Amino acid sequence: MKRLLAFATLIPTLALADYGSATVSEVVAIYDGDTFTANVEGWPPVIGERIKIRVAGINAPERRSRCDTEADKAREKTLAADARVYVVERLRDAERIELRQIKRGSFFRLIADVYVDGESLGDQLIAAGLAIPYAEGQGGKAWCGHAPQHPVSR
Repeated sequence: MKRLLAFATLIPTLALADYGSATVSEVVAIYDGDTFTANVEGWPPVIGERIKIRVAGINAPERRSRCDTEADKAREKTLAADARVYVVERLRDAERIELRQIKRGSFFRLIADVYVDGESLGDQLIAAGLAIPYAEGQGGKAWCGHAPQHPVSR
């Protein structure tokens, strides 16, 4: 019983563990402003190929809005499309994409600070008004009624 209890307390700790850093060898797909799929250089294919990566520390607008009003849904979907285009442009033109402070998130995806040619992608998205800092408990409605504070610059 003690072993089971020790193991049960270890699992949440492992989920929060920092797995270091890695380099993306290929971006496979970009879902939205804070989630993309990539191949990770030097990792075994079973975990390093076509792995979903979420940008840590930000909340970008969702393509599948959960806002209550049609106006808010339309605004969030438009912002989500803008955020996706922004990320496509940044990652497509990148010479180096680094994942730092990697953690395991839900749905077998990685959560990491993403750096594009040495600059934080999360900070760039926030500065462009296409993401807000992540706050625990925001839920899926963080962008409902929220307008960008900065103009989108490309």
